[in-house]
Amino acid sequence: MSVVTWQERLQPYALYLAWLFSLVATLGSLYLSEVAGFVPCVLCWFQRIFMYPLAVMLGIAAYRGDEGVAPYSLTLAGIGGSISIYHYLLQKVPALHDAAMCSGGVPCTDDPLNWLGFVTVPFLALIAFAAVVFFSWTVLRAAGRGGVAPTAGRKDGAARGQAR
Repeated sequence: MSVVTWQERLQPYALYLAWLFSLVATLGSLYLSEVAGFVPCVLCWFQRIFMYPLAVMLGIAAYRGDEGVAPYSLTLAGIGGSISIYHYLLQKVPALHDAAMCSGGVPCTDDPLNWLGFVTVPFLALIAFAAVVFFSWTVLRAAGRGGVAPTAGRKDGAARGQAR
């Protein structure tokens, strides 16, 4: 009798969960800017640049069952998450306020949404990016690729250019 690990139970839903997190983050950012009236700063825009394509890519991949998207979603989410960490540190560490690269109307150190003293917009974005990284990594591990790019959707697992 074999024991099923939690990773094995999670793997069939990993693409859907990654898509769900990216979709909620995308819709949440649109709500905050278009409905609640928060004007995004420069770093918020950069985070959106990396989150919005994830919602589209992962939605299509989840619908098609295409695990080949995992390296790309892992990369986009990793870069976006790095920006979120930097933005969060700018908001929460006063010594870094002078290092803010923001220009324009809204400073990146502003904290218009602050729940419980630590939950801010960049923190929420970081949670979403981290979830996408985790679920993308789960897809890669389950496919036995261990971080290596997939074989471009070939069902037989053969790499490009190899004879069948």
